[in-house]
Amino acid sequence: MRASRLISLVLLLQSRETMTAAELARELEVSERTVYRDVLALSAAGVPVYADQGRTGGYRLLGGYRTRLTGLTRDEAEALFLAGLPGPAGDMGRTEAVAAAELKILAALPPSLRDAPARTGQRFHLDVPGWFRESPPPPRLAELARAVWSDRVVELRYRRGDREVVRRVEPYGLVLKSGTWYLVGRVGAGMRTYRVDRVRDVTPVAETFARTETFDLGGYWREQAEAFLRTMLRERITVRLSPAGLRALRWAADAPLVYDEALAAAGEPDGRGWVVTRLPVESADVAYDLVLRLGPEVEVLDPPELRQRLADAARRLGELYDDQR
Repeated sequence: MRASRLISLVLLLQSRETMTAAELARELEVSERTVYRDVLALSAAGVPVYADQGRTGGYRLLGGYRTRLTGLTRDEAEALFLAGLPGPAGDMGRTEAVAAAELKILAALPPSLRDAPARTGQRFHLDVPGWFRESPPPPRLAELARAVWSDRVVELRYRRGDREVVRRVEPYGLVLKSGTWYLVGRVGAGMRTYRVDRVRDVTPVAETFARTETFDLGGYWREQAEAFLRTMLRERITVRLSPAGLRALRWAADAPLVYDEALAAAGEPDGRGWVVTRLPVESADVAYDLVLRLGPEVEVLDPPELRQRLADAARRLGELYDDQR
């Protein structure tokens, strides 16, 4: 514990050049008396810590006592701090590790690049969770993260629908998608995906597993996400879209695949610029909601049931806004 604190004290002095005992105590979350003792210990160990007296004084390291990252450009230094995700890292129980790593990087940077974290923080902020709902970390996330880091086989008790199942899983990785965490792991001969918030219990098994080094977590996730989306969009409707309706479809459809497929299937525009195309949809109810978002910029041609449902909705809207009643 003390050894780690002494290292942190040296790194703080390397990164900020001069700090008072009060500032060091605040950063290290100890008393000033502890800082005085730590400084004496470092001096006795040969670390050249020097105390400047006066109102602007403080502790500093004598010249040249630092480690630097050589060959690092400004773009590379700023990218290091942009790459960090403190929120998700904290969810996985890695807050202290991330903070320590950033401190070590900052201490090793030359003075000309010391403003890299400040510049990055002023210009970019990554807000991972989705809108309109809080996303507290799932209770078992930290345990699963430790298993992923250590390649430790785990036994999961998992909620599937209205029942619970037990699975023996080799945890390959964790994915954060729109505020929801997923575990990707091998079960038997195949890979499976589990929502972490449905994991009721995690029991580490004594054995570790041999990770398939060619496994690409990002590629696997992209393939699975697209395959899942295609299984959801299992129905098709035929519509006519105005030029404005085709443009609006990109934003009205929840999945980009809907717009891409509609664009690919679109026929030649008629004299008014309208096109006939087919839209992949999840269900009749989802199709109804999507078409309503496009208003008078779309006409449903097929299926007849959906066309009639939209006609009834249009009639009710007309009655609602009819000032002549």
